[in-house]
Amino acid sequence: MKTRPMLTLDDCRRISAAAEAEAKRNNWNVCIAILDDGGHLLHLARMDGASPANARIAVEKGRTAAESRRSSAVWEERIKAGRNSMLGMPGITPVQGGLPVIVEGICVGGVGVSGVQSHEDEQIAAAGIKVLG
Repeated sequence: MKTRPMLTLDDCRRISAAAEAEAKRNNWNVCIAILDDGGHLLHLARMDGASPANARIAVEKGRTAAESRRSSAVWEERIKAGRNSMLGMPGITPVQGGLPVIVEGICVGGVGVSGVQSHEDEQIAAAGIKVLG
């Protein structure tokens, strides 16, 4: 039987705090979603001023990254390059702002952010993941 790393509640709190700090540094109000490797929500933070829609979008960006083991931007770029068939991929939200969480070479989850420009959402997600080392 194999053993592998997995996200804990403490990990989620650390990721969320670092992501929120990055958002606050830039005066951005966002929603931050952290999901396990199966795309199940573990932690959600909706900053004051972030819309209810941001919560749903953040979860879907994070789910895309966790389940596909790729950033949500990868899917967006494929569609921009003309691969419109990618729009039919089940469970894929092709909008930048979702990143997989990789620990010891294994995807243990995803972080999705929504509320500002997509590249800024990804910047926030990356800042959160960085705390894991």
